[in-house]
Amino acid sequence: MSKIRILPEILSNKIAAGEVIERPSSVVKELLENALDADSSRIIIEVEKGGRQLIRVSDDGMGMNGDDALLSLERFATSKISKDQDLFSIGTLGFRGEALPSIASVSRFSLVTKDENSQAGIRILVEGGKIRNVSEVGAPKGTMVTVEQLFFNIPARRKFLKTIGTEMGHISDTVASIAIGWPEIQFRLLHNGKIVKDWPAVSDPLDRAASVLGKNLKDEFYKIRLSEKNLSVTGWISSPRISRSTSRNIYLHVNGRLVRDRTILHALSEGYKGRLMKGEYPLAVLFVNLPFDQVDVNIHPSKQEVRFSDQRNIHDAIIKIVAETLNLAGRPKWEPEKLPVQHLSQISEPLSDYGKKEKEIFLPPGKIDGHKIKEIQTKQEMPQQEMLWKKSFFKDLRVIGQLHNTYILCESGEGLILIDQHAAHERILFEQIKNNYISKNSKKRSQNLLLPETVDFGYREAGILEGLIPGLEELGMKVEPFGGNTFVIKSVPAIFADRETAPLLIEIVEKMAEIGFSPGIEFAASAADHCLILMACHGAIRANQHLSDKEITALLDQLDQCDIPSSCPHGRPTWIKWPIKFFEKSFKRVV
Repeated sequence: MSKIRILPEILSNKIAAGEVIERPSSVVKELLENALDADSSRIIIEVEKGGRQLIRVSDDGMGMNGDDALLSLERFATSKISKDQDLFSIGTLGFRGEALPSIASVSRFSLVTKDENSQAGIRILVEGGKIRNVSEVGAPKGTMVTVEQLFFNIPARRKFLKTIGTEMGHISDTVASIAIGWPEIQFRLLHNGKIVKDWPAVSDPLDRAASVLGKNLKDEFYKIRLSEKNLSVTGWISSPRISRSTSRNIYLHVNGRLVRDRTILHALSEGYKGRLMKGEYPLAVLFVNLPFDQVDVNIHPSKQEVRFSDQRNIHDAIIKIVAETLNLAGRPKWEPEKLPVQHLSQISEPLSDYGKKEKEIFLPPGKIDGHKIKEIQTKQEMPQQEMLWKKSFFKDLRVIGQLHNTYILCESGEGLILIDQHAAHERILFEQIKNNYISKNSKKRSQNLLLPETVDFGYREAGILEGLIPGLEELGMKVEPFGGNTFVIKSVPAIFADRETAPLLIEIVEKMAEIGFSPGIEFAASAADHCLILMACHGAIRANQHLSDKEITALLDQLDQCDIPSSCPHGRPTWIKWPIKFFEKSFKRVV
């Protein structure tokens, strides 16, 4: 007797359902995607007992006639593909065998639908995959799918469902994740008859994103836009000041489809490199669009993963646009009317010399009586002046003093600025050393030690250091073997001339051991960055270190020259601002 047999259809449907339907939120996702494919403008999701008892999704989409409704419950029935090539150019949210028959096989299922050409709607009742009743009913155009007692016929799967609160949390997250990508559509979510969330259709996509991520964070988002030959990336990314301990607040949509993609997540993290601390994640909403035949959406039963034909190009493009956006948006800016007088030189003229229509910006009383400052209108001058504003933020702050010999207190036209002296100097040194490394200028900026330092290592660490020696020399640190597991430091970057460098070398080797560097591996950019960060950290001025007025001025001037002045290489902020309104409200000067 043969040991191999064909499984009964009911059992095979249950197995297929197990691949697609993991929990109630999986049902919600599949039904929402079908509603979106049907060109709906309003979708209502009703849930009872976290989806265990009831899930109902109603839409005002195109609906189906009776024949199509019956076919939609057959395995591998779909309106979305008709030939082999369609499998590799899917432009809709559906299809991986389609979900309705899978859902119907593990629940008590009802489908009510009507298209615009039908006189009446059709209702189909299914129980555990078997059609029990088909009848005509009065119904508006659209579709309503009701799923009751999910997994009633698979007790083993049902008992693994979590608490009502947990399952409802997954459902709410799923609806929010999809809603954020379809701002022109209304989504309403109810649980046990009470409205949990109602997202009305909006004209500005940022309003939908803010309603999901937090309206109070709307001003903390930077818009990104990239358009290449076959690739478009748009959306919003959060200021490095706003971060989370997980990636749950990163929403990725590829051709309208909600996905979790490692390539895009890694590229996003790389774009924030040096701006967020390890283990922190930004908030982001990214829409990636590319030709349908360049992305495979059919590699996972739940359709949550995709595969790109040109993965490297997408990865690099996202890193570039994220980094560029953060570089541009992260620079502090002066408001023109609040600029100090010295930055408005050669644009001050007698009042009588101006036309009546020119906007007037008056200097503070007692500065230049009888004069006003002319606002620049010309294309040739404005970029120059804009660059001046960006490049002169820190050095033109009025220094108040030091707080606990750690924080530099400064006054701006908008309020109080606090600068972390160690983080700021760390950023300055990191960029200085990195620029020397990139320009191969390390020999000019390195200094021989009068008394070379020797350092002993363990066997494994000594092997790692041997592989690091060429790369360290490019960074301005010359290290040579001294017999056994002992090494001698002969020269260091000029900033370490008066510092003990053995602790730095030890920490560099320990860090390389942690990230998995081994001899024979090229001194790649990531390894170089780790070394540069440690060098900057060891060379920077410390907390609890008194600085003279001259040292503070020099620090602020150098910070202005940095490409990324708002965070240290580890991702910590270098400065924070309290607007004057904060103090006015705190002291009850304003309500």
